[in-house]
Amino acid sequence: MDSLTLPSQDELFRRWIGKDIADVPKPAAVLDRAIIRRHCERMKKTVKALGVGFRAHVKTHKTFQIARMQMENGDPETKFIASTLLEIEMLHRLLKGLKILKRPVNVLYGIPLVPSHVPRLAELAAEIGEDSISVMIDHPDQIPYLRQFFEVTKFPACVFVKVDTGYHRAGLPPVSLNKNGLLEKLADAEAEGWVRLLGLYSHSSLSYNAKSAAEAMTHLIAEIQGCKVALNMWLPLLPQDRELIISVGATPQISSSHNLVGENTISPEAEELKALLRNPCPENADAKIKIELHAGNYPILDMQQVSTNARDGAGKFEEEIAMSIVAEVCSVYNDGEREKPEALIAAGTLALGREPCANYPGWGVLSSWRRNEDPGAPRLIVDRISQEHGIVAWEAGVQRSIPLSVGQMVRVFPNHSCVAAAFYGWYFVVDSERDRDGSQIVDVWVRGRGSDVSDPFLMTRFQ
Repeated sequence: MDSLTLPSQDELFRRWIGKDIADVPKPAAVLDRAIIRRHCERMKKTVKALGVGFRAHVKTHKTFQIARMQMENGDPETKFIASTLLEIEMLHRLLKGLKILKRPVNVLYGIPLVPSHVPRLAELAAEIGEDSISVMIDHPDQIPYLRQFFEVTKFPACVFVKVDTGYHRAGLPPVSLNKNGLLEKLADAEAEGWVRLLGLYSHSSLSYNAKSAAEAMTHLIAEIQGCKVALNMWLPLLPQDRELIISVGATPQISSSHNLVGENTISPEAEELKALLRNPCPENADAKIKIELHAGNYPILDMQQVSTNARDGAGKFEEEIAMSIVAEVCSVYNDGEREKPEALIAAGTLALGREPCANYPGWGVLSSWRRNEDPGAPRLIVDRISQEHGIVAWEAGVQRSIPLSVGQMVRVFPNHSCVAAAFYGWYFVVDSERDRDGSQIVDVWVRGRGSDVSDPFLMTRFQ
């Protein structure tokens, strides 16, 4: 393997299995398989207890290994969301295998339809099978491209209409859902056999501003209510012969739903949310509705997610966040050369991402891993960053020396794992249930990078 060739999964495995994460080239992304497994198992129990559907997003991790864990979620159907064509390519073999086993599968391309991507989406759908790929619509000019999809696949395109329930990133507000006859055009296309409407879809990251489970639940309630308004307003233009899906959620909201199935779950927000999930439209007997929850960051989490406090009874952030960045200390400034003691790690914006977190003023939090941390001491945080530099300081701005040394390895929990992960081509996987130190590499998982796959060689890395 030369320095210009991307290593395969097998090459990475042979080279690094059994090694210590301190010995890998740094910075490096590390995943704790035990934590991921716990989060996925919790989701499975919650979805089953609530009796709702679930659709797992893969954009955070972009690996088929975690996708496999996510699909065991208690829903008899396997449903994913992907943000890029590359992610769908990554899932291709998994979905095709499940389809052969007669398990219903569907992956939603989670951005309003990109016309130039329709040919490849159609090719993938034709290879996997009918109903395997769905798309998102929020403009009538997107609809004609669905005929192109049909011409390739010979079966209708599955469609969600994107509803904007307040986040204003994509979609149409409930009162404007029939923009320029969008719903009527979808109905005409369905009558002609080249479109099939699945339901309404909303994603609101407003819940990332939540500070408690009650606040996160309130955001989920508002999102469901927004979709209900749209559905009740436009029901005459929607299919009446089958169940329609209201697909809603984000990780803080879905994390808050865990509180509905444990003990001491009685609160006004919990009772209202339970009622909505049981019967989303009690006022409209003609509406056949099923709630589907969706989320993507939940298997891994990050500092942004744990700051929402969306799940009561959650552990310390080091017990909940599955992803950390291993970095090396390259300098320490404890001798009065700066206004306050600091240290320098060789990991900056590219390695950690540049996403703020509401509950502290930094760009990552150092783990206590292999550090003699004084009980009650403030946290060490990445206080400032540039492209390849991370400046470490005490969170509270105290003047005590930074207890790090040149050449020491540290683990940093990023603010936003989706963004931090984008820098890396693979994850070094540890398992804290097998190894309490969480340092021995038990696997290496190749992740998708970029938005498309044009080089067949790259696809061999997922096999």
